[in-house]
Amino acid sequence: MMNQSLPLAERLFGPLLNCEKRATIRWREPVIEPGLMEYYSEVTPERRVAVWVTGCDTMALSEVAAFLGKQDEWPDDVMLSGMQKHYPEIQLHDRVQVVSHLTPEETEAHLKAK
Repeated sequence: MMNQSLPLAERLFGPLLNCEKRATIRWREPVIEPGLMEYYSEVTPERRVAVWVTGCDTMALSEVAAFLGKQDEWPDDVMLSGMQKHYPEIQLHDRVQVVSHLTPEETEAHLKAK
């Protein structure tokens, strides 16, 4: 059992395993710190994937897209509606934690190198 874990929507496991998902945005959830972390499926909790957290940044939701270099993909209205699916009360001015991490493959290599 890992010290740090976060639930992940089932639909995001594909992008995580395909090395497309390298960060998560969290609001009013336990604070994550750099180091080993495990995602587990909201639908199937025994489905788990370990990642190495490289950075934890706190900022307004309105700043996240630019921080992640996705401002073209995530204009404010898209970002807000996407986040409200998970956090119905969230607004663009709310402060969130952006947790950046290695891919599962990079995590495995990082742990072997230690």
